[in-house]
Amino acid sequence: MATPFNLPALGENIDAGTVVGILVEVGDKVEENQPVLEIETDKANLEVPSGFSGVVTEILVENGATADVGAPVLMYEDAGSETATGTKTDGQAEAEAPVAEAPETVADAPAAEAPETVADAPAAVCDGKTDAGGEADSSTQAPPETGAPHAAEAGPAEEPAPPTPTSPTVPPAPAVSSGAPVPAAPSVRRFAREIGLDVGQVPGTGPAGRISVEDVKSHSRQLSAGRGVTSGPAPSAPLPDFSKWGPVETEPMSNLRRAAAEHLSAAWTNIPHVTYGDKADITDMEALRKQFGPAAEAAGGKLTMTAIALKIVAAALKRFPRFNASVDMASHEIIYKKYYHVGVAVDTDRGLVVPVIRDVDRKNMIELSIELAEIAARARDKKLSPDDMQGSTFTISNLGGFGGTFFAPIVNAPDVAILGLARSRMEQVYIDGAFQPRLMLPLMISYDHRLIDGADGARFMQWLVQAFEEPFLLSLEG
Repeated sequence: MATPFNLPALGENIDAGTVVGILVEVGDKVEENQPVLEIETDKANLEVPSGFSGVVTEILVENGATADVGAPVLMYEDAGSETATGTKTDGQAEAEAPVAEAPETVADAPAAEAPETVADAPAAVCDGKTDAGGEADSSTQAPPETGAPHAAEAGPAEEPAPPTPTSPTVPPAPAVSSGAPVPAAPSVRRFAREIGLDVGQVPGTGPAGRISVEDVKSHSRQLSAGRGVTSGPAPSAPLPDFSKWGPVETEPMSNLRRAAAEHLSAAWTNIPHVTYGDKADITDMEALRKQFGPAAEAAGGKLTMTAIALKIVAAALKRFPRFNASVDMASHEIIYKKYYHVGVAVDTDRGLVVPVIRDVDRKNMIELSIELAEIAARARDKKLSPDDMQGSTFTISNLGGFGGTFFAPIVNAPDVAILGLARSRMEQVYIDGAFQPRLMLPLMISYDHRLIDGADGARFMQWLVQAFEEPFLLSLEG
């Protein structure tokens, strides 16, 4: 008898994903833990391993379709069953004929609601920012973490029905009590998390109190009016019909691109940014990098300026703990983190992703160069897991591989600061009464002005500059 294989959990706060690859066919014999699907989520591309050993009898999803966690994606039979081996009698086959219809019933009924029982823990998404790979292993915010839904995801069923002239307007249903299943689509819950709301406290205006995106926005505006601030990304202005002026081509956003766009919009809307720039004389540091680079390569890494920046940043975060914190405006608290996990953006053919290097303060530069090379390769090969891109306390964005002299990186919420690096250049610097050629590295720090004042940002930057210029400072104070 055929058994459904349901899409397993894909990671914390991931309720669904887009099918981008079907790795088996009907009739294939599958071993347990063999990859059967490739799923794209808001955070990464994942291979879904089978939780069974048997023969695939039906594939219930198509490429490009959205699959909910807990919903059936395949049907299979045990490899040792009579049907799987083709020895069943005609009578048995007829008796089991209705089984082929079962997946449609399962998929069309409770499967769509299954993800709603997932806990609404806060998700960490990397903000997307343009960054380069390789030597300048771009680092920026990626992304994200969660994303607001497409209009198509919200769907007509989630919009409150307009009252007819002959019937009174139905008042919003009361907010869902704590512990009860939230009557909202996964995309609506993600949007609420993104703008910092508890979706369970949002009154729903849809059928049976179902909560829509508009309900979340309306509740957010009401709260903002009481606080005197705005919350969440501003609604997008309607676009004109560009086809009136010439040919156009449209392309749907990938989950990764959409999540990055939504996370960046929320970060830009909610965080008052300040960007401060300076230059560091890395002439001596570059000489040391070239001198010890072969040792890192022999160990399997590459001693890039990004790897060096990781070590310098970890030391700076210990000296300036406010840059390793988060702001909780709901409880009016500052959360100081006692660990040092730094996100580094990597440019891939699918867009920017920001994997996290953990416990940077406990690793030397050779160890960091090896881990950075490995995680960048996994990012480009689509081998990152959601856990690889969560838990950052600070982010580095290196655009040096593309050139440029300055840019203003966007803070990767819930971090409060991000460091940007541009391309180093030889410049004439006036030293001791004469101009000398020096290799100068542009540095930019963007920070959350709700927590970090301008003088704090300047002091943090000056310490970074000094550490790049005087490597001994890392041993002395780092």
